[in-house]
Amino acid sequence: MGDTKQSRWKRAAWLIALVLVLWAAAAYLLMPALWRRSTSRHPALDELPKITHTANGIPGDPLNLALIGTEAGLHNSLLDAGWRAADPLTWRTSLKIARTTVLRQSYDDAPVSHLYLWGRQEDSAFEKPVGHDPRKRHHVRFWRSERVDAEGRPLWAGAATYDERVGLSHTTGQITHHIAPDVDAERDQLMGDLQKAGGLADVLILEGYHETRTGKNGGGDPWRTNGDVKVGVLVSQ
Repeated sequence: MGDTKQSRWKRAAWLIALVLVLWAAAAYLLMPALWRRSTSRHPALDELPKITHTANGIPGDPLNLALIGTEAGLHNSLLDAGWRAADPLTWRTSLKIARTTVLRQSYDDAPVSHLYLWGRQEDSAFEKPVGHDPRKRHHVRFWRSERVDAEGRPLWAGAATYDERVGLSHTTGQITHHIAPDVDAERDQLMGDLQKAGGLADVLILEGYHETRTGKNGGGDPWRTNGDVKVGVLVSQ
């Protein structure tokens, strides 16, 4: 009789252990994997280009990240992460950035030049200053996809680069910022800032998205990448 009771307790213990193992596998492995898979099915990813272009059709900066969420969510998340919305590109702001560059005065909201994706210029641009030198800055441009996912969220295709100096464009001779070649570092910088600020619900990596791993942008600056694009899902605002 005692052996039978002990055997039942053992079977119950094994059953409880099995249930806990199955729960843990579902909660921490299966469900997150399924959720990431559903995230990867955002319809805009099926038609996501690989590189931007200048107004003259010259290849620009490569796409290296994307964010999924509302416009308000995009702006709030970037601001919370320490980034600033760039001023519109006008004659006044162009003169201001020229003046502050010569005088080495800070201009934390300096405009960025236009690049084009899906036949139109960027919808939003953000930057993160580096000290008080307007020649150096982290910056990113975003283009909103026309297609949305099942929750009505657009995808914001992004090209993040680091401006390391100001000089003459190698292709047009115009005054421009020159970018650092490692665009992956800037991609990781932005996504890391968003994660630290709690702005991302999840991150998906499109491995090997870029078959061409090196190139030059519209200013003639060389760039290189490992080919991956990171897609972040913004926390609901």
